[in-house]
Amino acid sequence: MRVLVCGATGFIGRNIVESLSKVKGIRLSAVYNKRPPFFFENVDFLKADLTVPEDVDRVVESHDIVIQAAANTTGVKDVIERPYVHVTDNAVMNSLILKSCYDNHVKKFIFFSCTVMYQTKSQPFLDNPVVESDFNESDEIYPGYFGVGWTKVYIEKMCEFYSRLGRTKHYVIRHSNIYGPYDKFDLENSHVFGATVNKVHSQDSDIVIWGDGSEERDLLYVSDLVDSVKKMIEINDDIPFYLFNIGSGESISIKRLTSMILDISGVKGKKVRYDYTKPTVKTSVSLDCSKAKLVLGWQPRVSIEDGINKTISWYKNVNRA
Repeated sequence: MRVLVCGATGFIGRNIVESLSKVKGIRLSAVYNKRPPFFFENVDFLKADLTVPEDVDRVVESHDIVIQAAANTTGVKDVIERPYVHVTDNAVMNSLILKSCYDNHVKKFIFFSCTVMYQTKSQPFLDNPVVESDFNESDEIYPGYFGVGWTKVYIEKMCEFYSRLGRTKHYVIRHSNIYGPYDKFDLENSHVFGATVNKVHSQDSDIVIWGDGSEERDLLYVSDLVDSVKKMIEINDDIPFYLFNIGSGESISIKRLTSMILDISGVKGKKVRYDYTKPTVKTSVSLDCSKAKLVLGWQPRVSIEDGINKTISWYKNVNRA
């Protein structure tokens, strides 16, 4: 079985490559562009610009499964202040890859979407997690996520469109906030988890939280996400299109997350303060993943406490080197 991972040097892609490189029976190829490749046994690295049609066709051909983890991603600051950086390249890239998968008779295509299309409800999400059908095209997407949200919805619909043509099975993953090794930890480009780890371990005396810290996120350790991908590789049925929520099923406030990272890191003497002038995304969400459990036999295995411990240990080792 020949498997291609696009975005192999990014956070999610690298974790997928590291895991699949150890699976017998998989011939693994990994696409990189601007970031230099890393070494894993049994992995062929291919350099390509996935916004160029000729590059896309060159890397996609002769593969059985394409895992699309490549994306132009940044942190919440760009989502709010420069939303266009998430739109054009991602729409072009995925349109080209989907067409190439069809032209080259790829058997399976796995796409990483997101959950920004889900609206926050009035009641706590811990009591009412969202299911896949809770979003429909008549819903409004949170204004700060308008560009990235509708771009993801467009790509989801393109997956469904190509699945109806009959050659390739498509699997869309609406995953929650992923964290773990190889995540981004710089303040400009990271999401909430990586940014908080950075602030806790910085030399600054205060930890500054953007907003009031009441927003809640569904956090999933990256190995659990990778396990869901493996389940999609293994599944063998006649359904041409699947859309799955993949998350922990629980939400945690930014305030509580900061406290846990502080405690587990063993950092003492830092004060937490709140900066209400910084951009924030006022949403709270947790995911109902019962469909993934029923169809794939998947469920998360790493608790938030264990995930923070694993990530902090990795972070300290990397920054000690």
